[in-house]
Amino acid sequence: MAAEFLRTGQPAGGKYVAFLTSAPAMTSLRRHHERHRTDRIGWLRAAVLGANDGIVSTASLVLGVAAASSSHNSILVTGIAGLVAGAMSMAAGEYVSVHSQADTEKADLERERLELKAAPAAEQRELTAIYVSRGLDYKLAAQVAEQLMRHDALGAHARDELGISPALSARPIQAAVSSAASFSVGAALPLVVTALVPEQLLISSVAGTSLAFLALLGAIAAQAGGASPGVGAARVTFWGALAMAVTAGVGTLFGTPV
Repeated sequence: MAAEFLRTGQPAGGKYVAFLTSAPAMTSLRRHHERHRTDRIGWLRAAVLGANDGIVSTASLVLGVAAASSSHNSILVTGIAGLVAGAMSMAAGEYVSVHSQADTEKADLERERLELKAAPAAEQRELTAIYVSRGLDYKLAAQVAEQLMRHDALGAHARDELGISPALSARPIQAAVSSAASFSVGAALPLVVTALVPEQLLISSVAGTSLAFLALLGAIAAQAGGASPGVGAARVTFWGALAMAVTAGVGTLFGTPV
């Protein structure tokens, strides 16, 4: 019955309607739940970027200054200044960047709204062509386009033509707060180590613990996004180690804070 309805767009002798509204079918629809991760993309990207940048930049800054033979107090003050400056920079950068994306989405939606008002038939044909390109036969694609246009024309075009959906839409404030907060948390980790360990163990302790923090962050982020934790940990750790090594090398080479 369902196959006949999808193929022709018509109920098979009225039986499909009875099936769809029957108690078992309605119960099945109510109980079917799926968990997807796309709704996490906005905040997860900002949080991972912020925490990773906080650990890498602060640890690299501490290692670079320590390699230049600065005092323990100077190293700690430099790290704290880096935390504050980095958190504010991340918040401002994320807000401006994501707000630009939001402005673009808003402008595209307004343009689509005007096009729907000026030429609804052409817009329906455009939507039909999109569904045909995705594998539906023309008759069914036309029926789907017609019904979606009747239900929510702008929503259908936003989703299927422009690729804009509520789960993936830009949220500037959320991105800015997530980035600043996660940067601060990430930057605080090497700073705590810097404050606690003696000066002679500073470089090895900060480098070792920061790499461990990065590996943990990469694994958690990969797990939250549905990817392999091992691959995520290795990727983040490699680039973090490279950044810290280069900065420490510059501090050693020039013998001045960087």
